[in-house]
Amino acid sequence: MKNQYNLNHKDTGKPFTFKILIFVIAVIILTSCSGTNQSENPPPQPENDQIILATTTSTQDSGLLDFLLPDFQAQSGYLVKTIAVGTGKALKMAEDGNADVLLVHAPAAEQELVGKGYAIDRQLVMHNDFVIIGPPEDPAGIKGLTSATEAMMKIMNSNSVFLSRGDDSGTHKKEIAFWNDLGEVPGGDWYLESGQGMGATLRIASEKGGYTLTDRATFLANQDIVDSKVMVEGDSRLLNIYHVMVVNPEKWPQVNYPGAQDFAAFLLAADTQAKIGSFGIDRFGQPLFTPDGGKTEQDLGIK
Repeated sequence: MKNQYNLNHKDTGKPFTFKILIFVIAVIILTSCSGTNQSENPPPQPENDQIILATTTSTQDSGLLDFLLPDFQAQSGYLVKTIAVGTGKALKMAEDGNADVLLVHAPAAEQELVGKGYAIDRQLVMHNDFVIIGPPEDPAGIKGLTSATEAMMKIMNSNSVFLSRGDDSGTHKKEIAFWNDLGEVPGGDWYLESGQGMGATLRIASEKGGYTLTDRATFLANQDIVDSKVMVEGDSRLLNIYHVMVVNPEKWPQVNYPGAQDFAAFLLAADTQAKIGSFGIDRFGQPLFTPDGGKTEQDLGIK
């Protein structure tokens, strides 16, 4: 039949197998051009594909980073090595050139680091709030108070157990600010230091039947495994704000500045901000963080 190939037929003098090869190559090229969507292509691989993120334990313990990082890594081609420590230690990592980008929550200490020139491009990302939690029986009688300072005074005066992180974290710095307001240096059998992150401190406080100061997100993420309840909330001084900062390459040329810039831009992008605002709603019925990209501290009422 006319439409059947004759393998012995020669048309232009070239072997028929050569025609087949040309045909296959053409099909492959056409398929790759027409059948591949640009959005399905993997991102270009950066020359230095790892960035070191130094951050507070609350972003890790709350589950927020597990929620966000896969998107960033898929979009950018960067691998993120997360080091979750107290904010004080995270800031020290930047000062020593051992991190590329920071996501932290201790504004005064952050500003000091920027002032020294070790960090640049400090931008507001999100906020939530601190709460004072304690045992359901509330031996210090603080439940419902609207002043965190008054609550701390009642805990101290009643010799009720209080768990401090004692780790120079943003949460620890906030706690110390309340003691400073009272003119007190806490100590004694009632005042314990965990020296650990927020999740571990919550568990110890629950085991000891004590109080502690915590960010709300980490508490909600751990509330099913602790007996503690929220006692004090709503004080304007309990606002907990997070900034992203890039380690200054002029101080530390070895930092992955392009990767750090990309990560900061990712956190502030509209899609990521929307994801931050949705995080926790499905599990807790409320978001664990409020997105603040493009805002300033003044917009939040902080002078």
